[in-house]
Amino acid sequence: MATQDAYFDELETRDPTEREARLLESLARQVAHAAEHAPHYTALLADVDPRAIEDYAAFAALPVTRKSDLKQHQSAAPPFGGLTAVAPGELARIFVSPGPIYDPEGGRIDYWRLGRAMFAAGFRRGDLAHNCFSYHFTPAASMAEGGARAIGCAVIPAGVGQTELQVEAIAGLRPHGYVGTPSFLKIIIERGEEMGADLTSLTKALVSAEPYPPSLRAFFAERGIAGVQCYATADLGLIAYESPGQEGLIIDEGVYVEIVRPGTGELVPEGEVGEVVVTNLCHEYPLLRFATGDLSAVLPGISPCGRTNRRIKGWMGRADQTTKVRGMFVHPAQIAAVLARHPELGRGRLVVDRANDRDSMTLRCETAGAASEGLAAAVADSLRDVCKLRGEVELVATDSLPNDGKVIDDVRIYE
Repeated sequence: MATQDAYFDELETRDPTEREARLLESLARQVAHAAEHAPHYTALLADVDPRAIEDYAAFAALPVTRKSDLKQHQSAAPPFGGLTAVAPGELARIFVSPGPIYDPEGGRIDYWRLGRAMFAAGFRRGDLAHNCFSYHFTPAASMAEGGARAIGCAVIPAGVGQTELQVEAIAGLRPHGYVGTPSFLKIIIERGEEMGADLTSLTKALVSAEPYPPSLRAFFAERGIAGVQCYATADLGLIAYESPGQEGLIIDEGVYVEIVRPGTGELVPEGEVGEVVVTNLCHEYPLLRFATGDLSAVLPGISPCGRTNRRIKGWMGRADQTTKVRGMFVHPAQIAAVLARHPELGRGRLVVDRANDRDSMTLRCETAGAASEGLAAAVADSLRDVCKLRGEVELVATDSLPNDGKVIDDVRIYE
């Protein structure tokens, strides 16, 4: 529950040093909990002593669990791949995401922690929220319902589709805010304008699940709607959320976020784009170092709104850049393995191109100072050994590669 008008609770404005200390303690407890109660982690962490998690570097040494592997885990050990710490019958709901992947929901109010994001979007006790996330199989609508209940809002369970009925409901019930995808809100508004309906009761919106470009933000603002976004997934719930400060997304208090080099669990320097890896502090589904497959980067400093947790730039694309070259799959993890063989190298990017109906690969590698003799040839040998494909190697200066998280850049054009 909100304890003051400006913030959802006192956790949002904690001293960062206090937050980091409490978070590290929570991570160590979560490792112990997962190892004891979730069979997947019992096996994965068999050689890990949770008491040894004394700093974030020790935590970063733990193995990564990848979202891309969830379906395989769940097929091998139905229904949740051994990643849950409670029996299915102890859950409130089980959702089905594309894959299919089964997503558990615990019985606590605001299990997904979306209340924090809705509060930052301006929702308050007594408001009426028009919920246009899907109520069919996937958990997005339930996430918004839980967040609304945590604040004290009533909900119109609108779901998706039936645009004219959406317009009529908003005009008749006069909700204060909208929760759903930004594109559907635009569709509703445009249809409402065509129908001559009064939708001016909508003054706030929390949007997610799609890109939220400045043009769309401006479209809503012109109609008196202050729309902010959040980043959440069906596995983890809320990861980060935007505040009225609108400078990046503030990390949720119920998760720990790392940014790693795609295809690895290796942390990247602050500000560098990499894959978002999240650990939640959820009792029922204790995901540890869960690689989302999304790209982002940490922003320096704290939000101008006064919330003190770290911030990320938001969704910046997908980290899984696997591609096929000459009939062979090449993965970001393979490129990381090539670079790891040569300590002189920094970041690397494999550029895949096509000329004269033949694929080509060039691995561009950053080096500090003058490269040692024979380094390019040695890296080319490693590339062939690891990827089973021949490619060229180009050595470039440090910081000359774009900071966009790309490890494999497929620029092929087929005509």
